Amino acid sequence: MRIVIVGGGKLGYHLATNMLESKHDVRLIEKNKLRCMRLANELDVEVICGDGTEIETLEEAGTQNADCFIAVTGQDQDNLVAAQLAKRQFKAVKVIARANDPRNMDALRILGADIAVSSTEIITNLIEQEVDVAEMHLLATLNKGRAGICAMTLPADTALEGVMLKDIDLPDSSLVISILRGESMMIPNGNTVIHANDEIVAVCEGKSQKQLLKILRERR
Repeated sequence: MRIVIVGGGKLGYHLATNMLESKHDVRLIEKNKLRCMRLANELDVEVICGDGTEIETLEEAGTQNADCFIAVTGQDQDNLVAAQLAKRQFKAVKVIARANDPRNMDALRILGADIAVSSTEIITNLIEQEVDVAEMHLLATLNKGRAGICAMTLPADTALEGVMLKDIDLPDSSLVISILRGESMMIPNGNTVIHANDEIVAVCEGKSQKQLLKILRERR
């Protein structure tokens, strides 16, 4: 995964370290020159010394190619602007922003970030879920990131074509809650028949998402 982190404080530092351990491609933006030098000496990442709320800096960091963009400065206003630019200007796939003040969580979600969070553990869990289930789209998180509502469109040659939902061996801690078929949405039951190109929306714990993805993407 290509990950861009804005903010080289303690949170940004530890996130970069965690992502490097998972072998991701990490770019780190920090505007304090002395901190940039320290980060460059301590971490095996490309450190961009600049303002993460400026388009030129985000371009230099490769935000246009980012799979995941994370704004974790100590200023919620900066995190909001960076998240908005990453999402709207650079079309980053997933945008996560830190809320230093919990009262700003809703504003961050509404105005820019896909996910607003406030701890290293939650952000790391969310990123790892995205890595593991890259073919799924995370619609919402539950229980502080331990579970999520996910959506996936079945392939045209799905092995589940014509199969009843009750006959699919779904993993524990997962539940299909809706099926989108064309312009129609249905609340399924055990007798609902699955078809190619159905968009399956399910609730599942993080540990079950890999197994659920494996089942849903199986082809004939």
